[in-house]
Amino acid sequence: MAAADVRDWDPGDGRIFPSGVERSAWAVDAVTRPALAPLDPDRDHPAAPDWSEVVEHFREGLIVCDADAVVRHLSPVAERLLPEVAVGLPLAAAGPAALAAEAPTGEFTHHDRRLRVRRVPLSAGRCCWYVEDVTESVTRADAVLAERARSAFLAVVGEKLGNPLHPDRAAAAVVRLAVPALAEVAVLVLAPRSGRARWWRALRTEDEVPTVDSGMLAVADLPPAIAEGLDGGEPHAVDWLVEQAVAAGWLPGLPATEACARVVPLPGREAPAGVLLVARRATRWYDEADVDLVRAFAARAGAALTTAMLYRDQAEVADTLQASLVPVEPVETTGVQWGTAYRPAQAGLRIGGDFYGAHRLADGGSVFFLGDVSGKGVEAAVFTGQLRQCLQALHRVESHPARLLRLLNDALLETTLAHGQGRFATIVLGVVRPHRDGSLTLTLAGGGHLPPLVLRASGAVEPVPLRGMLIGVVPDPRVGEVSVRLEPGETCLLYSDGVTEARGGRRGDEQFGTERLLTAVGGCHRMPAPALAERVEQVTCDWLAHGDHDDIAVLALRAVGTNPRPVRHLHAVPAPARGHHDERETTA
Repeated sequence: MAAADVRDWDPGDGRIFPSGVERSAWAVDAVTRPALAPLDPDRDHPAAPDWSEVVEHFREGLIVCDADAVVRHLSPVAERLLPEVAVGLPLAAAGPAALAAEAPTGEFTHHDRRLRVRRVPLSAGRCCWYVEDVTESVTRADAVLAERARSAFLAVVGEKLGNPLHPDRAAAAVVRLAVPALAEVAVLVLAPRSGRARWWRALRTEDEVPTVDSGMLAVADLPPAIAEGLDGGEPHAVDWLVEQAVAAGWLPGLPATEACARVVPLPGREAPAGVLLVARRATRWYDEADVDLVRAFAARAGAALTTAMLYRDQAEVADTLQASLVPVEPVETTGVQWGTAYRPAQAGLRIGGDFYGAHRLADGGSVFFLGDVSGKGVEAAVFTGQLRQCLQALHRVESHPARLLRLLNDALLETTLAHGQGRFATIVLGVVRPHRDGSLTLTLAGGGHLPPLVLRASGAVEPVPLRGMLIGVVPDPRVGEVSVRLEPGETCLLYSDGVTEARGGRRGDEQFGTERLLTAVGGCHRMPAPALAERVEQVTCDWLAHGDHDDIAVLALRAVGTNPRPVRHLHAVPAPARGHHDERETTA
């Protein structure tokens, strides 16, 4: 149909009435409606243009039907979009089903094009259908919505994967996020360690909440596609991938003939951090957009896993180093009961600048020590490690406390000068030798540290008159030396300045001090060495009231005789009453 075929037709709404043409009988009702004014002729063309010439260039196609739903007008655009519709035929018989419905609007796909129609009632039961091709706009809108959905999904992925700092939790989060957004089954295989690869799998369930399980495979048992992905490749033989995944037992409920799968490596630092296998029913094939989304997801998952693995490796190194720097419990010595307590200044670390320890001597005695280095935290802990290593080596060539302390001073001077660090330490170093009657002889050397306390069997608390200079400062320091004898049931207590200089109390800035320490241990002479060390730590922490503090270290050694009664469990907390301390000891 050409424009001339409809030029003199009335669309039925009273808008087009060419001059000189009588209105048809089915347009009588339109006289009451205002008509469109004729177009003015152009200056150079006296013939006035017709409205039908304008209508045929509308973006929308026009189909005008009479009261019997017979097509009376068909614009060229409508004829191109709906070639089945013809003038003179009922619209319901020739056109799509959507045009026969009474709904005023609709949208449907016809000949691979997306059409949108709207029905406008006219006079005398007539109607006009406006048909518009919205394929491009719908495609663009769908693309925008899809991109928004992908961006929102990846944003959630980035947020969820930004928290786990453990590879196991990160891997479980990856497969859980992949289902059902990307797949019905997602399997993540991490890069092998020690010849074995750990895998995680998420399965879609009826309630949309995936179930996650995991396992371990030897590298030789990995499917070839997974091994290729771990080498950085991306296998493309889809059927081959599905068969291997089914053979590995990773796709329960998905037959190989009804599934499709993709394998994407997860980028790492130097090599892939792992491989992601996604699979779902073949009714939802992975097109290029889906694969791009899987790759983007894999990139974020790889970054999260790489971060988690790096954190794990650093944590393992830190734990190993910390374990080597934590004070070691004293070795068992005949006739000696040891008690220790240690609390570093930084709660997040297990190490600090205080140290203690003991090493057995060839004659049956032991060399023991407790000290404090300058500084806090990791640097101080490293220095304490050097001190303990020096003592472990030097006590084999020199067991006399004063001479051993001078050798240690020379070693520290060489170490600090070589590293350009002005480190120094205070220390009490002693040698304990047991006697047949159960008593102990302590030979103590002082290097600028707080003097020890001796808890006598009578209940008296005696400070040991031990003096000396700092270690690691001058080449020939003055070292004090004193001998102490402990009868069975008597204890020698060594402690760091973190005890006496602990600030707390009512105002929060008052030092605990030596006098309070003497009061706290008064009446504790019957306590086992471990309970006494615990007691000192507890009263110090109570004084601090959870405030900041220096490193706290306590070492107690008690003369228990040659055949001490074994203590299976103990807990002792003396409570002050009426101005003095009553002792309470519980053993079981």
